[in-house]
Amino acid sequence: MPRHPPHRQQSSPLGPRLRSRSYPRYRLQPNHPTDDPHGIAASTLDGLLYGCGDAVIGINPATDSVAAVETLLRLLDELIHRYEIPTQSCILAHVTTALQCMARGAPVDLVFQSVAGTETANKSFGISLALLGEARVAALALKRGTVGDNCMYFETGQGSCLSAGAHHGLDQQTCEARAYAVARAFKPLLVNTVVGFIGPEYLYDGKQIIRAGLEDHFCGKLLGLPMGVDVCYTNHAEADQDDMDTLLTLLGVAGCNFIMGIPGADDIMLGYQSTSFHDSHYLRQVLGLKPAPEFEAWLEKMRIATDGRRLMPVDARHALLANSTG
Repeated sequence: MPRHPPHRQQSSPLGPRLRSRSYPRYRLQPNHPTDDPHGIAASTLDGLLYGCGDAVIGINPATDSVAAVETLLRLLDELIHRYEIPTQSCILAHVTTALQCMARGAPVDLVFQSVAGTETANKSFGISLALLGEARVAALALKRGTVGDNCMYFETGQGSCLSAGAHHGLDQQTCEARAYAVARAFKPLLVNTVVGFIGPEYLYDGKQIIRAGLEDHFCGKLLGLPMGVDVCYTNHAEADQDDMDTLLTLLGVAGCNFIMGIPGADDIMLGYQSTSFHDSHYLRQVLGLKPAPEFEAWLEKMRIATDGRRLMPVDARHALLANSTG
């Protein structure tokens, strides 16, 4: 359910654009190891100045504390309203934490949850289909969106059923495709595989991560999902950033709907390597792609980028920086 400030009503929903090959999106991921609001705000402004965030500004919290998650929700909500950013926010806490935050009146745009392809694996995550349905109903009742009813965000990844001992003898690609069926039932705005995050106990090296990333993207698209990929690996896998650049390029050619933008491609909270803010400009310039039209217009208005691809010079007088104190 795309949510924008009330005075930024859209004439067309973001959902179809998320499925478009012409507009690869970027999740701005400003994680912090202690959920420090100042550190998160600094990383968020950095990402916006690189033109990232048109899919979502999404934070993996270091804790599932309801109070801490609510603080981050209100931080992003205030930031989005202050600068009239045509995007939405999400704190990637457990769905039960999101339910408690919504009960407290917190501004929840998207409800997040990791999902898997077997009932046993989902039970190990502490979820059921009924619980996801309850969360979706609660999110819709907030009426945060201006268009559509897509208020869920799911993450998946080959190997989760294997790690949980919940694969029942099925191969991991079949389990992963089943996870996409779970996600589709709840009309999500965003779905992505975190394909290299589990580590070498499932995907040993860069070639295997590349293969699995392409498989996951393909299967998600077959099921009609707005499918993104966290192009990532852990430091104990036999992979490096060259492998990620290869996978990023292949996914761009394949029409992947969104990827991650992380400061320096190094997530200092989760401790893994992904794609950076500036990778968005590599992909857009090489493949002739642009941000979402509403976001591109905002980048132009804020004097961040021209033509959706070329960054403009920024100094301390820029609106995002000059007005960022307090």
